[in-house]
Amino acid sequence: MMVANGAGAAFVFSFIRYVLPTTPGPGLIVESKVSELALAVYLGFSGVVILGTSIVILRYLLRWYVRGGPPTKREQFVAMRGPLLQAFVHLLLWAVGGVLFVVLVGREMPELVAATFVTVFLAAVVVFGLSYLVGEQAMRPIAAKALALGVFDRRFAPSVRLRMSLGWVTGTLVPAVGITFLSATQLSTPHMYAPRSFAWAVLIVSVVMMMAALLTTMLLAGQVSTPLRELTKSVTDAHQGDDVQVDVYDGSEVGLLQVGFNRMMADSAERRVLRQLFGQHVGEDVARQALQFGTELGGETRFVAVLFVDLVGSTKAASTMQPAEVVAMLNQFFNIVIGVVKRHGGFVNKFVGDEALAVFGAPLYRADAPTAALSAARELRAELDSMPGVRVGIGVSSGTVVAGNIGSAERFEYTVIGDPVNEAARLTELAKKRPGNVLASSFTVYYASEEEQEQWELGELVGLRGRTRLTQLAWPRNSQFGPGHDEFDGPMDSSSFSDAQMR
Repeated sequence: MMVANGAGAAFVFSFIRYVLPTTPGPGLIVESKVSELALAVYLGFSGVVILGTSIVILRYLLRWYVRGGPPTKREQFVAMRGPLLQAFVHLLLWAVGGVLFVVLVGREMPELVAATFVTVFLAAVVVFGLSYLVGEQAMRPIAAKALALGVFDRRFAPSVRLRMSLGWVTGTLVPAVGITFLSATQLSTPHMYAPRSFAWAVLIVSVVMMMAALLTTMLLAGQVSTPLRELTKSVTDAHQGDDVQVDVYDGSEVGLLQVGFNRMMADSAERRVLRQLFGQHVGEDVARQALQFGTELGGETRFVAVLFVDLVGSTKAASTMQPAEVVAMLNQFFNIVIGVVKRHGGFVNKFVGDEALAVFGAPLYRADAPTAALSAARELRAELDSMPGVRVGIGVSSGTVVAGNIGSAERFEYTVIGDPVNEAARLTELAKKRPGNVLASSFTVYYASEEEQEQWELGELVGLRGRTRLTQLAWPRNSQFGPGHDEFDGPMDSSSFSDAQMR
C-alpha cells in the first residue's frame, strides 16, 4: 500500500514538473527550496501516519491472535474492514497533500493550478482503489480466520458491485477524464502547445493508466475468480463423495456463496450420516423407500418369503458367560445372518434378543422370494458352522402378508404381519430339535425354482403350535432328515406332531 502511494506521488510530481505541456517550455520549471522542503516534510509525515494506522489495526489482530478463540465484533470488523479503513486514511492524506501541492504550484505558476488539481484528484482516486485492493489481497488469510471463527456478517465488506464500480472508476473513468482534460485544455487555451509535448503528455497518461487498469483488473478478477475456482474444485470433490469445505475470506456476495456451500456440505454430510444410521437401523431398502416415497402408517399386501433364525441355548449361555462375551457372540452371529441375507437380496427386519427375522420380497418386490429365502437358509446353516458350540433353528415360510409402517405417528417401524411370519417362527422351534436345524414349508418349496426344489426333500405333515392348518415339512437333502432320523436334544411337545397328523 505504501508503494502504491509513493508511486502515485512520484507520478503527480513528475507529470506536473516535466510532462504537462505548457507555454513556454515543459511543465513546472521554476524551482523553490521552500516548496521542496514542505513537500518532503509532508511526505515523511504521511509515511508516519500510514505506519501508525497500520500498527493500530495490527494491534487488534495481534491481540486476538495471542488470545486465541473467536474474535470479538470489533476484531472481526477490523480484520474485514482494515484494508478499507487504511485506504480511506490514504485518501485523506492525499486530500490534504493535494491542497498543499496545489498551493505551492500556484505560488510558482498560477496557470497550472487547475491542471495540478485535476492531476492530484485523479491520482488520489487511482491510488485509493489500488491500495484498497492490494490491502484486501494481503489480509485475505486473516479475514478467512476471522470469518471461520466468528459470526458471518456481510456488512463487513463492500459488495461485488461496489468493487467492480471501483475498478471501472480506476481503470476506465480516470484515464478518460485525464485525456479529456488535456484535450479540453489544448482546445480552450489561446496558446498552442507544442505538438510533441502534447503527444508525450497524452502517451504517458495513457501508458500509466493502462498499467493501473491492468493491475486493478487483475486484483478484482482474482477476488472473484479465485473463490469461484475453489468452489468449482470443491463441487467436483463433493461429487466424488469427499467431505469438503472452502475458506470464507470475504463478506460480500462471494462470501455468502462460500458460506452457503459450506452449510450445504455440512447439511449433506449430516443427512448422509443420518441416512446411514437410518439404513443400519431399518435396512437399506426400507430407508431408500422412506426417502423416496415418504413414511405413512399402514401397509400393503405382498407375497413374501420369511426366514426366521434363533439361537439354541442362548439363555443358558448368558448365565454362564461374561456379558461382554455374550455380546461378542451375538454380534458375530448377527453379522453372519446379515451378510447371508443381504447376498440373497433380503433384509433383516428386526432383531429380538437372539432371534432374527429376515424378509424376502418386501419392501422391494421380487418374484423369486421363495427361492432366495430357501437358498439363504441353506447357506446360513453352512456359514454358522464357523461358530463352534453354537446351534440354531432356521425356519422358512412364504405367503401373503401386510408389509408397512406399524405403530403411531411418533414412533413406528417397518415390519411384516401375517401367517407366514408365525409359521416361520414355529418351524424354527421345531428345527431346533431336528438334525440339520433347518425346516421349511412345502408351500415355499413349491413356489421356488426347479433348481432350488432339487435341494429340498418333502416330509411329514405336522400341526404347528397356534395354527389350525397342517404344515408339510421340507428340509435340505443333505441334512439327514426324514423318518428314522428323529434325534432330539430335549423333549418335544407332543402336540407338535402325532401319528394322526403324519401322512
